Formats: sequence, structure tokens, C-alpha cells
Amino acid sequence: MSFTLPDLPYAHDALQPFMSKETLEYHHDKHHLAYVTNGNNLLKGTEWEGQSLEDIVKGSFGKNAGLFNNAGQHYNHLHFWKWMKPNGGGAIPGALEKAIIDGCGSMEKMKEDFIQAGVTQFGSGWSWLALKDGKVTVMKTANGESPLVHGAQPILGCDVWEHSYYIDYRNRRPDYLKAFIDQLVNWDYVAEMYDAAAK
Repeated sequence: MSFTLPDLPYAHDALQPFMSKETLEYHHDKHHLAYVTNGNNLLKGTEWEGQSLEDIVKGSFGKNAGLFNNAGQHYNHLHFWKWMKPNGGGAIPGALEKAIIDGCGSMEKMKEDFIQAGVTQFGSGWSWLALKDGKVTVMKTANGESPLVHGAQPILGCDVWEHSYYIDYRNRRPDYLKAFIDQLVNWDYVAEMYDAAAK
């Protein structure tokens, strides 16, 4: 199965003022495209050719760094675009909200921990909500890693690589994370991923 760059589910300027048109043009049209192109080249002739993206990510982790980095980032970004929407944030579907409160203590605590995970991820990486051992938990990973390769199922991720926020926020990563969790998250898509992971 080869990788393809998905269209954004909204216009490049639809997430302003929290994420600019310029950021999305660079991040989606250039960075994500590079992961797709490089990933396809590195996939050719490997034992993972023809496998699902999740299997490629899990299988190449720790075995083929080049392929893993690009496949991992392709996987993360496929969902990242859908984890955001214009006029995001707001009400959280009931079953998901209950699971977050059960796992994290409260919605406020989850948001605080999610922002903190992103702020304290040294260098490039991601902040996550994931389902691990039946509980919603906050995680962070370096580079292109995700909860998938750490025995968990990601349900929400925020990209804290500099290309995701530097044009708009410069070095203010905490402000970017707060804007993401409060103003951009598409909780319906998070709920979809939670329901699939909880089955």
C-alpha cells in the first residue's frame, strides 16, 4: 500500500487566527508531502511493502529508522489534519468526556497535562491522548513516534515540531498548545478514534 497525501479537510485559511494559511501551506503541502514521497521510496522492496500503514509503522519501529520516521509521520499527520476543524473545541461527546474524566481526573487536568506534555517534549515530537490498558491517558513522544509503538492507541495528537507553530507563535509553544486544545480540536473525530480503540 503506497502512501498518498490527503487533501486538507478544510481550506488553508480555515483555522485562522489559531493556525495561519502560511503554516498550513508549509506544513501540509511541503512537510507532509515530503514524508509521503520519502516514505514511498523507502518502502519499495522492504518486507512491509503492501502492508497497512499501521503495520508498517509498528513493524519498522526499531528496525528501519528511515522508513519508520517517514511512515510514522505520515500516520501522525493523516490524523492531525482531522483532529482539527474550523471553530473547534467546544462540547465533547458524552462517552469520550466520561472516559477522559475516568482516565485523567477531570477535563481541566487532561488539558493541563496535555499542554505540559507538549511543552516538556524536548526537541521535536508530539503530545497525545491515547487509550492504554482501557484507560485514556496523556503521553508524549519524540520525533515521529506515536502511542502505536508504545502499546497504546492514539486518539488525539498535537504536533510540537517547530514547523507546526513557529510561523504563528515563534518560541511560544505553550500558547500554541493552549490554542490547539481550546480552539482547534475536532472532538467528534477524537470520539470516533476513541470508539474504534475501545472496541
